[in-house]
Amino acid sequence: MNKPLDHDTLSLVRTAPQNQELEQHLLGAILQNNEAFYRVSDFLKVEHFFIEPHRRIYDTITKLIRAGKVATPLTVKTFFAADETMADLSVTEYLTRLAANATTIINAEDYGRTLFDLSLRRQLISIGEDMVNEAYDAPPEATPRNQIEAVEKRLYELAETGRFDQGFVTFADALAAAVDMAAAAHDRAGGLSGIATGLSDLDRVMGGLQRSDLIVLAGRPAMGKTSLATNIGFAIARHFKPATSPGAKPADGGVVGFFSLEMSSEQLATRILAEQSGISSSHIRRGSITEEQFHDLVEAARQMQTVPFYIDQTGGITIGQLAARARRLKRQKGLDVLIVDYLQLLTGSGKRSSDSRVNEITEITTGLKALA
Repeated sequence: MNKPLDHDTLSLVRTAPQNQELEQHLLGAILQNNEAFYRVSDFLKVEHFFIEPHRRIYDTITKLIRAGKVATPLTVKTFFAADETMADLSVTEYLTRLAANATTIINAEDYGRTLFDLSLRRQLISIGEDMVNEAYDAPPEATPRNQIEAVEKRLYELAETGRFDQGFVTFADALAAAVDMAAAAHDRAGGLSGIATGLSDLDRVMGGLQRSDLIVLAGRPAMGKTSLATNIGFAIARHFKPATSPGAKPADGGVVGFFSLEMSSEQLATRILAEQSGISSSHIRRGSITEEQFHDLVEAARQMQTVPFYIDQTGGITIGQLAARARRLKRQKGLDVLIVDYLQLLTGSGKRSSDSRVNEITEITTGLKALA
């Protein structure tokens, strides 16, 4: 029972989720009428096909159609070797049979989505197998936490791949969303469509912090970037009022996550406590405060205990780890504003990060925008 799973043995019992006939019908429909391709091309990729020859056929069809050419059995077969066979048939015979047995293109999108779902299941199986194998064969320096975050990252990427709701929307839908935003601004405190920062001039210009925004706060060292970001974040958390209905925006304020990559959570809390109590942070650290100031400090801390302001002080984390932790906070506590202090202390998690620091920063900012 303690031995690793023998996946070769399991593969004899269970085969990966796939549907060869569905792949054949879809390819045949596209070869018969190239209009079917445009019904699936925005989400169905070559790797979503299970049968290797079908991948090559779909890849050739894709290149032909996107080059402005017609994809038929005659045009596709020219990109395969003359003596090549598929399912004991010549390429010409196989392609002709696909087109001859094809059904109407009306079902093309449904076929494509089914094949996409089957591909997702195969990738889920792959992630699960890798997770089991890595847990058994983990090197001494690898921690379970790192493995969990790596798996969360792969699962999130899988969930975001090929989403069907990222295409065009009608102008009527866009107008409805704009009206909803205006109504939210009318009902919200301060008349803002986004979350108020607590700085009236900034809110007047930006309309508050908007969903999906990535905002970079830039400045020279020791100019107060951390102090400004901390004040904005805490002001948002302090004014938090839960939404009146599930799934709606908070009535005011929001839940804040703060990645403090340079400063410890105690240092950050001390800074916020000093600002809220009006007592110098240097005096707090040295303990040179009066009895009255100490009581003011305790009272300020008591009032701040219920503020939904969450701090992660882990230094040197990758953008992938940051995204995994942010998503976990979103699931467990909710999340409306995420602050990262600061950008240059993040590291990339992909191949591009090893090329140059410019590529690494590009990867980090792209990842942060996608996370937003």
